[in-house]
Amino acid sequence: MPVFEVSSVAVVFLLILAVLVAFVTEVVPNDVTAISVVAALVVLEPWTGVGTRDAISGFANPATVTIIAMYMLSAGVQNTGIVERLGVILADFTGGSEFRALVATVCTTGPIAGFVNNTPVVAVFIPMVTGLAEDSKMSPSKLLLPLSYAAILGGTLTLIGTSTNILASDFARLLIDGRDGIGMFEFSGLGAVLLAVGLAYLLTVGWRLTPARVPPDSDPVSEFDLDDYLTFMQVRPDSSAVGESVEAFDAAHPDVRILQARRGGDAYAGPHSDRVIEAGDALVVHGSLQAVNRFREATGLGQRASSAVTEDTFEAAATEGALAKAVVPERSRYVGETIAETGLHEYHETSVLAVRREGELIRTDLADLTLRTGDLLLVRTTPAAIGYFAETGELVVADERAIEEIAAADTADIAPLSPKTPVALGILATVVAVAALDLLPIVIAALAGVVAMVVTGCLTTADAYDAVSWNVIFLLAGVIPLGIALESTGGAAVIAESLVALDGVLPLIGVLFVLYLVAGLLASVITPVATAVLMIPVGVDAAARLGANEFAFLLAVMFASATSFMTPVGYQTNLMVYGPGGYRFTDFLKVGGPLQLLLAVVATVGIAVGWGI
Repeated sequence: MPVFEVSSVAVVFLLILAVLVAFVTEVVPNDVTAISVVAALVVLEPWTGVGTRDAISGFANPATVTIIAMYMLSAGVQNTGIVERLGVILADFTGGSEFRALVATVCTTGPIAGFVNNTPVVAVFIPMVTGLAEDSKMSPSKLLLPLSYAAILGGTLTLIGTSTNILASDFARLLIDGRDGIGMFEFSGLGAVLLAVGLAYLLTVGWRLTPARVPPDSDPVSEFDLDDYLTFMQVRPDSSAVGESVEAFDAAHPDVRILQARRGGDAYAGPHSDRVIEAGDALVVHGSLQAVNRFREATGLGQRASSAVTEDTFEAAATEGALAKAVVPERSRYVGETIAETGLHEYHETSVLAVRREGELIRTDLADLTLRTGDLLLVRTTPAAIGYFAETGELVVADERAIEEIAAADTADIAPLSPKTPVALGILATVVAVAALDLLPIVIAALAGVVAMVVTGCLTTADAYDAVSWNVIFLLAGVIPLGIALESTGGAAVIAESLVALDGVLPLIGVLFVLYLVAGLLASVITPVATAVLMIPVGVDAAARLGANEFAFLLAVMFASATSFMTPVGYQTNLMVYGPGGYRFTDFLKVGGPLQLLLAVVATVGIAVGWGI
């Protein structure tokens, strides 16, 4: 290899290594890392061979545009309320049975995720699943991990099931002669087999391995270990609180938060209440032990040591506000902002009491805490705020009981069906049919579907833009040119050589299996999209050198990238259930590791039988 080529490959490999480290450590958000790659590739053009046009080609890539359109189409279907209504039907089906609750969860989520983006599906199902768990007197942890895994498995059913499938289709068009992408249902047979095997595992072995981390009917005060952070205070006649409104008194003492005031048998929510505090009132105060002691001494309040604050304390004022658990989803604008910067307290009368992050419980200095995707918040919030979060998706309320108590609604109000439901479902079905019959390229069919959704009133333009996980789009647009650099400099060929070397000790199906394992492990660390971009060219190149079926090797990377179970960070739905399920990092290894290995075997054999190698 010429010196120039060696140095080019070395530069690209070093850049990939830096990207991998950044993805794993998350020193900056992954989408920021990806956009930095675009700039770095152009700056290093003498070595990477990637100019300005190629560097920004990811934004105009058909896969990127298709994924944007599919996010919008999914939102149009989501707005119909059909998924929520299905959850209500499932609650009736389970009848309080633990196993029925599991069957209902996984057997419904999987097929839906084949046609609707699995992230919003999981967001809708999280509170419903916790409700099913409560009705069945079981830990929600036993259902939430299977929920995520079933949604991931459903993504293997169709071309639009997940973004990695769409990306793989574009790579097939670019890298394999005679291929014009992948058909809508071309791999659905194998996807159905993987779904069936995965569901069978979740209903048997996975059920036994999944831990019950969150106790049934757990009190969130105890679950977040807030016994020393929530205190009853008694208003004495000589206290400076007398005659002040709750809102003014709370604002004057920023180190603590007044969550509720009680008088006689009545309770009313704070801290935004204009109710005037009187002697004899009881106040529920949130803050560290030191802050509460300073507050008590400064205001002349007394402490009611005999009274403990529990969830029941807030249920007395549920029509004004109650406790709720909420997950920060990937596309929330709160990601990257401190809790103070979000304006939750000022604009939505929502007080964050604690945050659970990757097994760590954070209860102090919350105002300065920068929120991340997957954070689980315990909040004292209001009906209006719950409605806002549900409408915008900025937070996913993970507690169905809290939703019901705050909304004070009956079943019909909880899951209303839109009159536009048949129209939205018809548009989605038409998009699938048009793409499946090759009447139009999928990117055009999907964009036309979005236009139809907006024109028919199923989706507003604002909702369409809000539905897109733009961080995923920027991640995709940033790593696509990195894949171009890897291919054009010969870096993909260098990595492919290591796979080719295995041909001397393994049969061809063994090489395919190793490729699947490597791609699956990589997807668990650096996201499925990045794995597909980096590994598909490697797999196709290796197949060409081995004289093997290039499409079979592409499918192996595609399926491996789309089925990442071993870590909470490998797939966004895993991250969404991490906090509500109270899981540990090792739980994903224990439950997801055997599943990923099982599917690696089934998928490798299925690809060999279905397409040949």
